[in-house]
Amino acid sequence: MRVVVAGTSFGRVYLDAVGSDLVGILARGSAYSAECAASRGVPLYTSVDEVPDVDVACVVLKSGALGGPGTEIARAFLKRGVHVLQEHPVHADEIASLLREARAAGVSYAVNTLYPNLSPVRRFLAVAQVLQRHQRIEFIDAACNSQVLYPLIDVLGRIAGLRPWEFGPVSRGGPFVSLHGRIGGIPLTLRVQNEVHPEDPDNHSFFLHRITIGCEGGVLELADTHGPVLWNPRLHSPRDSAGRLIMDAERLSTPNVVVLGSAVSYVDVFAKLWPEAVSRALADLHDPAGRQWALSVSTAWRELSAVLGLPALIRPAEPGVIPLDEILAVS
Repeated sequence: MRVVVAGTSFGRVYLDAVGSDLVGILARGSAYSAECAASRGVPLYTSVDEVPDVDVACVVLKSGALGGPGTEIARAFLKRGVHVLQEHPVHADEIASLLREARAAGVSYAVNTLYPNLSPVRRFLAVAQVLQRHQRIEFIDAACNSQVLYPLIDVLGRIAGLRPWEFGPVSRGGPFVSLHGRIGGIPLTLRVQNEVHPEDPDNHSFFLHRITIGCEGGVLELADTHGPVLWNPRLHSPRDSAGRLIMDAERLSTPNVVVLGSAVSYVDVFAKLWPEAVSRALADLHDPAGRQWALSVSTAWRELSAVLGLPALIRPAEPGVIPLDEILAVS
């Protein structure tokens, strides 16, 4: 493929993912963008019209949903007959109009929510499928920062299906907003850190995502967006004829927690896990099943965001670091 990447902020992840297929960078022309292009040996363009014929455009700029130019740049590429992968979030009406443009031009358009394609999340979803082959999912408990609410809906939908969904009234306490609802018909408890630093929106989250699903046989947890995955078989001790708990029953010999995957550094998250996820999204760009799915995810996100309300504006200082050696010394 001949790929151009529009944007050099989060677009850096896409540049790493595209690798040798990169033939150009589209940006406003800052010194940093020029340096990115020079370091990769490709031209820097400052308008869509300057870009020569390419196969795919990765549009990694704020969409109209966030007041940015990403949607119109995506539209311009589609009109030229270029396949487009656009970074989330994108409003459903924007997606619908861009899908029409893509259909008219005979090309593909997709929204990349990134996180469902991360290796730890894929592992979590694969184990969830194993559970569902045996038992029904009884509940979902999830938490996230509002900045990554859009991809959380995508992940939860891949567990349960999205429809029918409903999001109940919220309660507020501390930095989190909580609500009860349903997704795919499954009871959902959701906590959202509905706060944002207006000058530093990518920081100051207590965490990105945590997801727990429960079935009759136990609880599966994605401890963090980047893993590990934890399987906690349900504690159940049978009773003898006198009603006493049998504390050495065979089912009790299994580990109380099974850890799937391992911890990773944030350096590896940025350098490996995220580019790998982008590569998977590019590989799925032409999958027609993603079109209606993208519309449903965006619609659910819009409805949930309306229930949560606007994020509170915060301006905390840079967080302090807890010495890891002191934590490890306790164990």
